[in-house]
Amino acid sequence: MRQNTKASYGSVARSLHWLTALIILSNIALGLWAERIPLEQMALKVQVFSFHKTLGLAALVVALVRIGWALTQTRPAPVHPERRLETLLAEAVHWTLYGSMVLVPVTGWIEHAATDGFAPILWPLGQGLPLVPKSPALAMVMAQVHHVFAFLLIGSVVLHVAGAIKHAVIDRDGVLGRMTRGVPAGRGIAARHALPALVAVAVFGAGAAYALATAPRDAAPVATLEQAASEWQVTDGELGFAVRQMGSTVTGSFADWTAAITFDPDSGTGAVTVTINMDSVTIGTVTDQAKGAEFFDVAAHPTAVFEGTIRPEGAGYVAEGPLRLRDQQMPVTLPFDLTITDGVAVMQGQAVMDRRDWQVGAGYADERTVGFQVDLTVALTATR
Repeated sequence: MRQNTKASYGSVARSLHWLTALIILSNIALGLWAERIPLEQMALKVQVFSFHKTLGLAALVVALVRIGWALTQTRPAPVHPERRLETLLAEAVHWTLYGSMVLVPVTGWIEHAATDGFAPILWPLGQGLPLVPKSPALAMVMAQVHHVFAFLLIGSVVLHVAGAIKHAVIDRDGVLGRMTRGVPAGRGIAARHALPALVAVAVFGAGAAYALATAPRDAAPVATLEQAASEWQVTDGELGFAVRQMGSTVTGSFADWTAAITFDPDSGTGAVTVTINMDSVTIGTVTDQAKGAEFFDVAAHPTAVFEGTIRPEGAGYVAEGPLRLRDQQMPVTLPFDLTITDGVAVMQGQAVMDRRDWQVGAGYADERTVGFQVDLTVALTATR
């Protein structure tokens, strides 16, 4: 029988129940495994997280179908209506379980959509979500909410399974048989109570409050560089970069850097020394990883320095010279455009580099994980 009755679950409800259980238990295992894979095995870590995210969306779809079906069906009566407290607790666990089946994948999806470049969802419909901005801060908050709600899901699954075992082993009352074989059990009418739903709402409210209270905050301010003595004083500027990570372009920037510039507008020649505070880097949710020993190794190499000579080339200019980063020194050529109006210089330039030249991310030899090419962009305004 496909439909539910007052004493049993139909074949559709049973099939959706066991399909949901299979997906949820598999995805819990994938998530816990992915968290524990070391960064040295990044390719495997990313692949497992991609499977986890993709299966999470499948879990959301199945959960919504299951909830929709349940709302249209007769609700089987409790087997022990006289055990009011036990029945109310079981309903509260069910409400928490249903809420978790929706909220866990939704919060994980929002976290994924708010950032770029890590463990893509394995489907052709894009990685973003409408109304969800690209925001590392939002991604970190939603990651914590997702984490807390995931443990609420695990807890409700454990309680649900424990209850099923109790009914099967201790009570021997046919409750488990209703969901495994559709065997009738129970009597009367299933009354609907608001209290179990309110308990579940309170549980999620407490979980969300805890997640928001413990979510990572903005990092402590880093020490800033002293302003360099310069013939041309930088009044405004941006120093950014972009790299491909897991098939997506991820952008980063350095908030603290200085430039000592000499330049003769008549000859178009000069020199520049740029000092970069590497601890001021931000690159979305992988900022801490970028600062680590595998990449910029900020603790051992707190600054990077570019010393270039400036000369005209074609309709623009070029700054050429060595960039010292991670104690590796390699030449860089930076073509740029420059306009000077009433003593105010506006410059924009781009350079293409290979991170392997400075042994950045040397352990990531697969370009599909972290791209080799890094696109550097510079824009500044300076006054003489």
